[in-house]
Parts: sequence; C-alpha cells; structure tokens
Amino acid sequence: MTIDPTTYKLTGARPGRRALIIGVIGLVAAVLAYVNDAPRFFHAYLTAYMFWLSIGLGALFFVMLEYLVAAQWSVALRRLIESVMMVLPIMAILFIPVALGIHDLYHWSHADAVAHDELLQHKEPFLNTTFFIIRAVIYFAVWFALAFSLYRSSIADDSGYDEKRRVRTRRIAAGGMLLFAFTTTFAAFDWLMSLDAHWYSTIFGAYVFAGAVVGTLCFVTIVLIFLRKKGVLADVITVEHFNDLGKLLFAFMIFWAYMAFSQYFLIWYGNIPEETIWFAHRWVGSWKIVTLILVLGHFVIPFFLLLPKTWKRNLSFLAAMSFWLLAMHWLDLYWLVLPGIQPDGAGISWMDPVVMVGIGGIFVGLFWRQFGANALIPVGDPKLKASVHSESH
Repeated sequence: MTIDPTTYKLTGARPGRRALIIGVIGLVAAVLAYVNDAPRFFHAYLTAYMFWLSIGLGALFFVMLEYLVAAQWSVALRRLIESVMMVLPIMAILFIPVALGIHDLYHWSHADAVAHDELLQHKEPFLNTTFFIIRAVIYFAVWFALAFSLYRSSIADDSGYDEKRRVRTRRIAAGGMLLFAFTTTFAAFDWLMSLDAHWYSTIFGAYVFAGAVVGTLCFVTIVLIFLRKKGVLADVITVEHFNDLGKLLFAFMIFWAYMAFSQYFLIWYGNIPEETIWFAHRWVGSWKIVTLILVLGHFVIPFFLLLPKTWKRNLSFLAAMSFWLLAMHWLDLYWLVLPGIQPDGAGISWMDPVVMVGIGGIFVGLFWRQFGANALIPVGDPKLKASVHSESH
C-alpha cells in the first residue's frame, strides 16, 4: 500500500478487501447464532451494531464541528474522518436485524405486556413498533443527508476551492449540528434506553454521545498510526496531530465520566425506585465487577496514563490506549444492553465476538474503500498547508 504523490490516492493492496471478507464470514456465522439462540443473538447484535454506528456518528460530529469552528489543525485529518462518516448509509441496512428482533429486544413491543402495564400504556403513543421504525428511518435520512452534503462539498474543493461553497457548507453544519443533537439523543432513547421502558434518564443521550466520540477518536488514531507505519501520509500527519488527538481523547474520556457520574449521582440523590432500579440491576452478581471495571478502565486508569504530554506523543502508547478505550467502549455498551437478558450476572457468549467481527469487517472494509476512492487529504483546502505545519500547545 502506497500513496500516489500527484493525486494523493492510495495505490497497491488495501486491507479493506480482507476486512470485507472477514465481515461476510462473521455475518454468516451470526446466522448460526440466530438459529441457536435468537434472543441472545439480537442482544449481541445490538451491542455490536451500536458500537460501530457510534464511531460513524462521532465522525459526522467532528466533520461538522471542524466547519463550524473553522479549525485549522485538523484539516489534514478531515478526509479520513469523512470516510468514516460515509459508512453511515450502510449502517441503515445493517439496522434491519435490530428491527426484525424488536420483539426479542424490547418488552414494550408486546401487546399483552402493554395491556397489563399502566406505565407502558402511557408511553404507547411513543413506544410502538410503527413509530419506532418511522423514527429510525428519519434518523438515518438526516444522517445520510448531512454526511453526503458535507462529503460532496469537500470533494468539490479538490477541483477548486470556492468560498461561497464553504459558506454554504458551514450553514449545513450549523443546522446539521442541531439535527444531529436531536436525532442521536432520540436514537439513544429508542435503541438503548427503551430496553428497560420503565427507566428513564434525561442525560442518557449525552452519555451515549460522549462514548461515541471517544470511540471515534480511538478508531481514527489507530488508522493514522497504521498508515504512518506503512509510510502513508507520514510527512502530512505529524506527531503534533497525534498529540492533539491524544488531548481530545483525554478530554472526551473525562466528559464521558462526567456524564456517567452525573447520571448516577442525580438518580442516587433522587432515590426514586423506578430510576434506581436500573443501577441496582447492574450491581447484581458479576455485573458489579463489570461496573467497577468500567469505572477504573474507562476513566481512572486512562486519566493518569493520558495526562503526561510526552505519553500522548508516543505513538505506540497512544495506539495501545486507543485499543484499550475501544474495548472499554464496547464493554460500556455491553453493560447497557445485556443486563436485560442476563439479570443474574454478566457472561460473554461466542456470539459477541462473532457479531462484532461481522459488522466490524463490513464497517472497516467499506471505510477503506471510501478512503481510497479520492485523495487522502483535502488538497483544495487553503488551510491544508497550515494544518500540516501546525504545532500543538
């Protein structure tokens, strides 16, 4: 794998094809998982699906944020992040198993359960199968429209920068950020929080969003380090960029912890049974161990390890921390999804890695295909040169 110095496109072998093959094999194996134990399969699928979807959503957020604040340092990274964002349309197709498994995942989707539950009856105008699917279609339509508009504008700049087009792109990003906030929040409510329809948290959307951004930063960091080891963009993406990524990772990891603690503290302080029961379920048996691992592994340990500047400039260390926090991000989603079907304690099934590899292979393969389709950097952006020579502070 090399880069053409005139077009800045990838040439030679790419890892995307192998990732797609692995993904297809994983999804075929997932069919066997479904036949073996459908309810457990759908919970494993939802966990893996939300993991990879969150990375795509985090990328969409960063692209809009860069346009809104007119960032300079991140211009050299933008095409890679855009390529991650452009996998979102495929995630709409991969959502189909979640829709098909609605009765295995969501208690509120059963008419007999609603008939005997006064609270579910009050929530039925919102929590019903038809409206659930309609909302999902709206979410994906918004995400696709934003991703496509932003990517098309970026690619157009490669042929010639146009300030009027950039102004339009900023306007799209401004309105898109509001749409993004609403859609991601309600998607988190629909697909994760409603797994226990008796529980609610107004901060839950922000909590899921924070984890998504951490996952995206880790994924982008790992890909960039891989490219650097292959000699691709080594003179464009510098140690200064990695240092900035490390700082952002540190910041959003703290933001995730802040959201998690705020949610727990407010519910603990309120001491309302229908709210506290959600945390009580995650303090039963081995779920208590998972909860403690998240506290230590997703915040305490990374906080001290990512604090020194010198460590954020060490690429081997940064790669290790990125892999570690990706694992914690998956564990966080596992902790959100699985207690509903495994109330007595946590337990990893062979279905969990199989589905993760299946969806992940498709995600990574399509990302590489998109990334290699155009120049690896936004060559038409007037701030690219300043981005390459930017210094971290």
